[in-house]
Amino acid sequence: MTDTDLVRQLVLRLARLDADAGRSGGLNPAQSMALEYLARANKFSRQPSHVAEFMGSTRGTVSQTLKVLREKGLIDEVRSKTDRRALSYKLTQSGQKSLAQSSSLRNSLKELSPLEIDRLGKSLQAVLDTALEANGQKPFGVCKTCRHFAPYTKGGFCNLLSTPIDQSEAEKICVENL
Repeated sequence: MTDTDLVRQLVLRLARLDADAGRSGGLNPAQSMALEYLARANKFSRQPSHVAEFMGSTRGTVSQTLKVLREKGLIDEVRSKTDRRALSYKLTQSGQKSLAQSSSLRNSLKELSPLEIDRLGKSLQAVLDTALEANGQKPFGVCKTCRHFAPYTKGGFCNLLSTPIDQSEAEKICVENL
């Protein structure tokens, strides 16, 4: 086995262990990932198509996933005030509590030093970026790192969408990030 194969196997095993932790909360891996995504996405990036794009899944599969999360009371559906056909989702308090549950992977990562976390994060991000590019998928970067983001003292302004951005939204991932 090559070093590359070994690292791939380690990543897959860690992902599997973390996915199994979600099962204790009654969620399958797709539901856990959708919930995690919605928690990290800014208000412009919570539509079903955005969730599907992030997960690399079909809209139909994600639609069913979001339906189950809504039925479990973990997310709420939000209709656009300007276009009643447009839907987005936000976490409920139960959804936030579900994500706050500890996992063995999260606990294990807490054992690493800040320098180790930084190096691991940068390495994994580089691998992810390469894989996304090879598959023709978008990276979904953090809003405040986008070229369209203009910082202000209490958040910023998105020049692409011509709208103010709260500080909390600027820290989240955005589908429009360039």
